[in-house]
Order: sequence, then C-alpha cells, then structure tokens
Amino acid sequence: MTTWVETPREGRDRGLTGILRAWVAVVVRPRQFFRDGVAPGDQAPGLVFAIAVALVYQGLGFAFEPATIPAIEGGPLVSALVALLVVALFVAPALLHLTAAIQTALLIPLLSRRAGVSETVQVIAYAAAPCAFASLPIPGVRALCAVYGAVLLVVGISEVHQTTVPKAALAAAVPAGVVFGYAFGGFRALSELAAALALV
Repeated sequence: MTTWVETPREGRDRGLTGILRAWVAVVVRPRQFFRDGVAPGDQAPGLVFAIAVALVYQGLGFAFEPATIPAIEGGPLVSALVALLVVALFVAPALLHLTAAIQTALLIPLLSRRAGVSETVQVIAYAAAPCAFASLPIPGVRALCAVYGAVLLVVGISEVHQTTVPKAALAAAVPAGVVFGYAFGGFRALSELAAALALV
C-alpha cells in the first residue's frame, strides 16, 4: 500500500518516512510537491496518507474531547481503538473516493483536457495534510487548517490538471466544502472564531 508506482522526482521514501516527508513537502512547497509527487495510477500512497491524516485528526479529537468517543463495550480505550479502526478502514477511504468522484464530475465541463481520476484522488488526499491538527481545541487553529487545506486543493487541481487558479477554485469549491468545511469541521471552526471575535 505504501509503494509508489513510479519514484517521484522528490525521492520520497516509503512507509512512515515517506508519509512524514510528503506531509512536510505538501505543506511547505505545495506546487513543487503536486508537480513532482503525483503520478498516474498511483493511488495507494495517497490513500495511506489520507488515512494517516484522518487517524491523527480523530485521535487528537478523542484525546482532547474524550466525551466524543463512541460508547462500546470494553471501556473508552477499546471504544477509541474500534472507532479509529472504522475511520481507517471505511470512513476515510469512502470519503476520499466519493469526493474524488464529485471533483472529477465538476472538472469535466470545465476542462477538455485533464489528468486522470487517480491523480485527483491523490490531490485530495495530500491537500488534507494540514487537517491532521484540525481537531485541536483552538478555533483559530482549526479554521486555519481547514482554509489551508482548501487552498492546497485548489493549488493541486491547478497544477495536476494544468489549469488556471480561478478554474481550479471554481471546480474545487464543492469538494473543499465537503472535506474541509464539514468533514474536518472548518465551517464550525470559522463560526466559532467569528463569534469569539464579535465579543472582543
């Protein structure tokens, strides 16, 4: 699952090291990362990356808000582990591929020439990088993670599908809302941040 079909020019390693290096690269140098690190037909590393981000996000959420752990027989620790297993095996992969399908459908009327579905899957997966920390109990941090994730999605779509930023932003608006607004709580964080600022 963590083997690349082609070795990206950035020379990322496999496994945990590859995930960590990919996280840093996409956050710090997104255009270069999407240009060099996304390969046709190479969904597995992106899927593993997305699962890792989702696990960190959900794990931190459980750590800071234990009340959100589903009640399953066996105690909080067993319940948390089962919930994380469900996230890794079902929720994260399903959301990733559903969003990729939506994104692909939205790209069709905008671009006559575009990259394949596998590249779109990878773009969405790697764009989620900042949201590993979107469950921290600080509205400003959560909002920043979600907004930057949406920005990375637009940059990735623009770079991988070789289109302009305005077209990429138009095509990515709905998927960004689904992933970063709802799934990673960006809309709620922005609402809480606005409410807090209104009291200042």
